[in-house]
Amino acid sequence: MTDDIFWGDDTPTAPRPAGFPPLRELGRRLRDGRVSSAELTRRCLGRIAEADALVGAVLVVDGSAPAQAAAADRRLAAGTGRGPLDGIPVLVKDSIDTAGLASTAGSRLLADVPPRTDAEIVQRLRAAGAVVLGKTNLTEWSSFRSTRASEGWSAVGGQTCNPHRPDHSPGGSSSGSAAAVAAGMAPLALGTETDGSVVGPAGACGVAGLKPPPGLLPRRGVVPISETEDCVGLLAPRLEDAVLALAALGGPPAPEPRPPRTLRLGLWRVTGMPRAVNAALDAAAEALRHRGAVVVPVELVLERDLLADGLRAMYAEFRPSVERYLRTRAGVPQTLPDLIAANLADPVELSLFGQDLFETALRVSEDDRAHAVGYRGRAVERATALLDGVLRRHGLDAVLAATNEPAWLVDHQLGDPFSPGSSTAPSLARRPNLTLPLGTAEGLPIGLSVFGPDDLTPLLGAALGIENALRQTAGLLPEFLPIG
Repeated sequence: MTDDIFWGDDTPTAPRPAGFPPLRELGRRLRDGRVSSAELTRRCLGRIAEADALVGAVLVVDGSAPAQAAAADRRLAAGTGRGPLDGIPVLVKDSIDTAGLASTAGSRLLADVPPRTDAEIVQRLRAAGAVVLGKTNLTEWSSFRSTRASEGWSAVGGQTCNPHRPDHSPGGSSSGSAAAVAAGMAPLALGTETDGSVVGPAGACGVAGLKPPPGLLPRRGVVPISETEDCVGLLAPRLEDAVLALAALGGPPAPEPRPPRTLRLGLWRVTGMPRAVNAALDAAAEALRHRGAVVVPVELVLERDLLADGLRAMYAEFRPSVERYLRTRAGVPQTLPDLIAANLADPVELSLFGQDLFETALRVSEDDRAHAVGYRGRAVERATALLDGVLRRHGLDAVLAATNEPAWLVDHQLGDPFSPGSSTAPSLARRPNLTLPLGTAEGLPIGLSVFGPDDLTPLLGAALGIENALRQTAGLLPEFLPIG
């Protein structure tokens, strides 16, 4: 089966990121019968079978996916469709509970007994008619087990690869979700983020990532790091797809894209970004100026004590958060000391790197834990003041910054290098952060982050306008994984 059944002759000639037409158009084709959910699901399952041996993005396929698709087709044929996600296949990060299916956070310690119930966000997916296609690999424990962890590696799934160059990192921790969308395995995937775990792999793999403000999408049934900072996010070929899906899952209605001529934007060059990344960022700024936007340079400086407050709060929040989650699962370790002991007894878990973050979190005293609310409150207040100050001084609608540097070589001996990024300020301020494909640097994808305001709807409108203006820079399919 070729892609023509999904694209059709009436789709304008344009780059085809991840092999799917826009989600809105795909939904129209499902509703008017030009394509069926069963066909679309078979295409996604076939793509997983074809490409995942190279990418390692999908941990398990849901055997009920064809039946879910058939049920969607019956609804759509009867005119009782449930909205824009009805019949759309979706992959789900394996730190998000799915009843009877995987849900390991990448750890073998959670692999034997799946959860009995879906996470609330998965319940919303099913209520919207989406086809839960399967579960994706991740950086184990969402990158909160060791400072030397390799992004995209878990003891359950091994190493997820960047679809553009399989010896390079996909970024993390929502590695499998980003890589699967980039490789055309699904038109939509769920991820999670505390700081950079949706937008980072989206940028590294050349897809769009949407991190809403914490709490907008429900977190019940999601393996936590910090219950104050964690959020569920979306990965898709285009930002417009992620925005449409967010609206269907309980977010605000998708706004109209704002014309660039109405936008005033700040351009932040993150310290440490390679010259090629800054050149691509500058080119995007010039393209926006050419379309009438005002783009001015800005600086965001995150002081060491601000970062320290955020880190102290995260260490203090982790143990009670993860133990509350573990108590919802039968047949798995129930406490952080139990996790540490079980990792030591497992022949695979500590084979590549240790669990120093677990051990640091275990050493947090009750006194420090009592102060965690103060640490977090101070971090939120200062990060908020930092962003609001920049927005106010320059009269900005949003800040633009490079999401990521080009992906690095995977090296399980040395671990990942330090990688500069732009996600920490909006993360600490509990604000939304969006990334869209900016193009390539050094032959690998890079993303453009759009963030700053607290109000999500105007930010989405600005980002959609930016995406439309920069559409020609959208990442193409990985060359070594052609779809056809």
